[in-house]
Amino acid sequence: MDSAEEGPIGEGAADPRPPLRGPDGGGGGGDGGAPKPRRRRRLPRVLLASLATGIVGLVVFLAVVWALTPIPDSTQELATAQGSVIYYRDGRTVLATEGVNRKTVPLTQVPQVVRSAVIAAENRTFYQDQGVSLSGTARAVWSTVTGRQLQGGSTITQQMVRNYYSGLGQERSIGRKLKEIMIALKVDRSKPKDWVLERYLNTIYFGRGAYGIQAAARAYFDKDVQNLTAAEGAYLAAVIQQPTRFANPAGAALDAAKARWTSVIQGMRETGAITREQAGAQVFPTLAKQRAPLSLGGQNGYMLAQVRAELNRLGYTDEDINHGGLKVTTTFDKKLMAQAQQAVKSVLPDDTPKKVRTGLAAVDPATGEVVAFYGGRYATNQYDNAFSAKVQAGSTFKPYTLAAALEAGYGLDTLVYGNSPIRIGSADIPNSGGKSYGQAITLLQATQFSVNTAFVNLGQRIGLDKVVAAARAAGIPAAQLAPHQSAATLPLGVASVSAVQQASGFATFAAGGIHHEPHVIRAVTDSTGLTRKFAPSGVRAFSENTAADTTYALEQVVRSGTGTAARLWDRPVAGKTGTTDESAAVWFSGYVPQLAVAVNMFRDDNKPVTVPGYGELYGGALPAEIWKTFMSTAMEGRPVREFPDPVTWNPYYWDTYGMAMPQQSGAPTAYPSGPDGSPMPYEPGDGATMPGPGGPGAPGSPPETDEEQQGATGQDGEAGPRGGANGISGATGPNGPNGPNGPSGPSGPSGPNELTGTGRARDTRAADPATRAGTGTGTTGSDADATGTGVRRAGQTDPGTRRAGQTGQNSQTGQGGQGGQSGPIAQLPGPQLPIAQDPGR
Repeated sequence: MDSAEEGPIGEGAADPRPPLRGPDGGGGGGDGGAPKPRRRRRLPRVLLASLATGIVGLVVFLAVVWALTPIPDSTQELATAQGSVIYYRDGRTVLATEGVNRKTVPLTQVPQVVRSAVIAAENRTFYQDQGVSLSGTARAVWSTVTGRQLQGGSTITQQMVRNYYSGLGQERSIGRKLKEIMIALKVDRSKPKDWVLERYLNTIYFGRGAYGIQAAARAYFDKDVQNLTAAEGAYLAAVIQQPTRFANPAGAALDAAKARWTSVIQGMRETGAITREQAGAQVFPTLAKQRAPLSLGGQNGYMLAQVRAELNRLGYTDEDINHGGLKVTTTFDKKLMAQAQQAVKSVLPDDTPKKVRTGLAAVDPATGEVVAFYGGRYATNQYDNAFSAKVQAGSTFKPYTLAAALEAGYGLDTLVYGNSPIRIGSADIPNSGGKSYGQAITLLQATQFSVNTAFVNLGQRIGLDKVVAAARAAGIPAAQLAPHQSAATLPLGVASVSAVQQASGFATFAAGGIHHEPHVIRAVTDSTGLTRKFAPSGVRAFSENTAADTTYALEQVVRSGTGTAARLWDRPVAGKTGTTDESAAVWFSGYVPQLAVAVNMFRDDNKPVTVPGYGELYGGALPAEIWKTFMSTAMEGRPVREFPDPVTWNPYYWDTYGMAMPQQSGAPTAYPSGPDGSPMPYEPGDGATMPGPGGPGAPGSPPETDEEQQGATGQDGEAGPRGGANGISGATGPNGPNGPNGPSGPSGPSGPNELTGTGRARDTRAADPATRAGTGTGTTGSDADATGTGVRRAGQTDPGTRRAGQTGQNSQTGQGGQGGQSGPIAQLPGPQLPIAQDPGR
């Protein structure tokens, strides 16, 4: 060790080092500045130690964060939510979308060129990186710290993590970014790259309300993702950066969109996804017109409300509807829906008061599907007039009373009291306008002319419980009938019903007595591809005979009764008008074999429905006109089908005595009861001289041309049960007594069982009733698709065949008369019912 290093320097000793100078050039002070070099050498060591400590701390910190940041086991609700798509009945035409517009597809369904476009635009090293880009992450951190928006630095994996997993929001913070990086690294280590890309493509937002590549393909190019071209895929990849701006670009936005698209095409060439030639051949694609959001105007709001309500009844929650990715096929026919609205608007005068509301419902009798409706103006009233609004049915309820009587064994030839008024208890119930139709009119006439007293009388005879049962069988809910089930006026339609319920009820008759519950959902397919179809099974409500007779009676309403405004020139129509007291509600409900339609008009304030130029309305006016307008367009081009012939009425010849009387547990036969409940004496001109219903062979009608169908399987001369889905048998008519001028005529022969002949078309030659009285020409019916006239259903007795046990009477001229019999029975035009038992009597 040299002297310079041996302790303090003594006086006079030479110091080879120059003196240290202070900052002002003076001496360095008492110590001569010796410690300063040591601090300079120590500073790098401190920095290094601090840096090492920081690195160790950072590593420890990241290790802790890594350990404490697992991959979330749940996804964001929006990330996987798939809105439901609601279709019209064809299963292809979209009615609306509910909830998030997303349709998840597997990666294999996405063309490779579309995948490459997204990778070229968003993360060219996707298949090589570890899920995180260091340079991109640095840019993102700097952007977060400084608040400046720089170029995005997130990889596809990071974007997927941020948008897919729960627990990660969109806020700009160091903590959220660090968590995102950790999860991205773990996902990259644990999941295949294709798994990540599939979820990314199904999660990302593309603008136009479209989430995921499939919804985007539909929104921008109106095609499924598997059909996208390279140019179209490049545009969707370009949209990801600025989905709102590029959703429907114009002007500067369009120029920016084209520049971004060109950049993507160039990136695809650089990554080898397409060749230079292919890149040069690409043309900027034409975008489909952006669809406006669903308007709830017109009938859309009503349709969606009914679809949601029925889905809820079927067990689907609102969460299922909004996020479950359901494919819902409704029963609504888009064309018929438009025609229903047009029919209402074209028929109603422009100055129809705003408070007058109109409802229309159309139901397929074969299935119960509500194929069309008109619910009103959704913009002004969300309470629809077809499903929700319920008003008194008026006389459109009478067919249920008629069906109840037919089921109990009565027939269209049954006589009822038709004069006005009829007294039940202490109340007098009048006919419309106080008009009397005779003390003894047939049920056919009572239906044709909508005779109130006849149906009140009928309801008392058969029992109101049977009327309630018939209405319930046709689909009218018990809760709506209960408040009126004991009212004598129940048969007149005091119960309130909706247009859909009434269309469904009449569809029961059109379907031969089979009732199908009305519904608006045909099928639902869930996100897994499982499809549930909804087709309620038909339930036998009435016998075929009852349905056939009811239909025939309702045909007369349209042919020559109160509903002539609803006649169609090319096909048969059955229907019924309805007008409540003071025209608070007016109806026309009717059907052809393929479709049942109900139209109603009413006011919320229950005041009379009046329309300028029409005054106080009735069912045979505007409701019937709307019905006809809609049905004419709805049935255009569809085959003409005929209704079955009646069973308890001879449409070709009305035989005074050759009809069956119902047997009421041995109750005596009597005349129809008068207002006070006592038997009515017969007066010439009452009942028997009533104007006929205008149908062939009706009492009081001139003979009309007869049409005959021969050659199908014959029926036994003995009639089967007249009605009664429950097996109630109709009685056979009595043998006519011998007249004084001759013996009783021979009974009509029975048609042989299983005898098959060659059918021929009906002719229009007038037939002699006397020659037809004893002929057995029973025919079997064809199926529901038959379009020929005169075709009968199996089991129906041919009208030309007398019932077993009836003896032809030849004392009267021209037909089998009741020779030698005197008194009212000999003069009345048909069988009688027991005396009505009025309440309290």
